[in-house]
Amino acid sequence: MRIGMGYDVHKLVLGRELIIGGVNIPHTHGLLGHSDADVLTHAIMDSLLGAMALGDIGKHFPDTDKNYKGADSIKLLEAVRGIMTSHGYEVVNLDATIVAQAPKMAPYIEAMREIIGKTLNTNIDSINIKATTEEGLGFTGEEKGISAQSICLLMKNA
Repeated sequence: MRIGMGYDVHKLVLGRELIIGGVNIPHTHGLLGHSDADVLTHAIMDSLLGAMALGDIGKHFPDTDKNYKGADSIKLLEAVRGIMTSHGYEVVNLDATIVAQAPKMAPYIEAMREIIGKTLNTNIDSINIKATTEEGLGFTGEEKGISAQSICLLMKNA
């Protein structure tokens, strides 16, 4: 069994869609990034890659590569699943936290779990996603950005 952790953060800006966990969330601002800036999916990918000791998403999907400009992060997660499969690993458990003052994430969490579970080809009961605020403190509390953390447990296939 292998444990990995991931963290990501993106700045909130006008003129971009807010996509978190593969879900388009109505909001006045979106996240700035080379891809769709899906902060949750990026943290999850980093935790998976970390558990396999294979670096991070910057190594596999560099922001200097035009092929990933505006990329759908769920498609990138599919690629990470392919790497996982080729190395003989499967997800036992994944636990992630979104840190955002606004908008409220609760209405979208089940859809995120379904998308991520399906993408990773794992049971939704193995995927936990939660959200919290920082009570007005720091860059997330001041609504300047959104961050996410993820930890996963992978098991080598028999």
